[in-house]
Amino acid sequence: MADTRRPVSEQAVVVLGASSGIGRATALEFVRQGCTRIVVASRGEEALGTLVEELTREGAEAVAVPTDITDQAAVRALVDAAEARFGRIDTFVTVPGVGIWGSVQQIDLDEFRRVTEVNYLGHVAAAQAAVPALERAGGGVLIGIGSVEGYRAVPLHAPYSASKFALRAFYDCLRMELAEAGSPVEVSQILPAGIATPFFEHARTKLGSMPKPPPPVYAPELVAEAVVRASVHPRREVPVGDAALGFIAGQRFSPALTDALLSVTGRQLQTTDRPDDGTDILDTPTPGPGRVRGAFADQVLTTSPVTRVAGAVVRPGELLLRAIRRRG
Repeated sequence: MADTRRPVSEQAVVVLGASSGIGRATALEFVRQGCTRIVVASRGEEALGTLVEELTREGAEAVAVPTDITDQAAVRALVDAAEARFGRIDTFVTVPGVGIWGSVQQIDLDEFRRVTEVNYLGHVAAAQAAVPALERAGGGVLIGIGSVEGYRAVPLHAPYSASKFALRAFYDCLRMELAEAGSPVEVSQILPAGIATPFFEHARTKLGSMPKPPPPVYAPELVAEAVVRASVHPRREVPVGDAALGFIAGQRFSPALTDALLSVTGRQLQTTDRPDDGTDILDTPTPGPGRVRGAFADQVLTTSPVTRVAGAVVRPGELLLRAIRRRG
């Protein structure tokens, strides 16, 4: 199986979780790189409307399908709508994620359950609906937006970290099963570090102030570029932001030392003196017209050598997995 898929200009793409942040940046990046057929989905209908206007101005045929990722029937209807409109799906990108900041004792069990429902089980539902469609297209790429917190947990963010650990394991299982079955579908997971999206304003917090991404902070567009690259050159995992390498290395080589460092610095790295406005999107759609960048976009990094290398280099294990898939 060749490393490349259809060029972006020939792809029909679905982006689930496109109302703001990484999802919105990804939809825009696909079109900027030549995609002319794209379906965007999320709970936020107003934000989807403004996004479709932007995509259309860029020359794409864009369709909005309001979708709640926790509603399995709605996710399947999204896939059906995309196939009915464009005949096939070449790349399916699953983005949605919600967060809560606070100690384990401060966060209710129902709040843990809700984060798991969106960040983990929602991605499972999306994969179950998308993989058969990608196979009907003769092959494609399922791209899931995870996090470096899927490798390295951070304090005061237990529901999110735990959901991302589960999500990484799920995509690993799915990747192996598809290879064993000889499926033409590849699975890529993108692992961002701190990204300057509205995620932090949209999160629920028990800390009394607005949370922030731990520095250094990277532009959402950097994640979007990695996603589009993976749609043509799939990679097993792509960390985004050089800081992601530090998170992963810390967990692999000295998890106890990393525990100790984060127990001392974790609160300071994630909290601000900005008051919390008391609103979040844990149970409600993204409000307003949607935007790519959030409150912490004043000093962002727009390049990452680690991300560029990770997206370009094919690991020996990936080649072996493709050989197994061909054999199937």
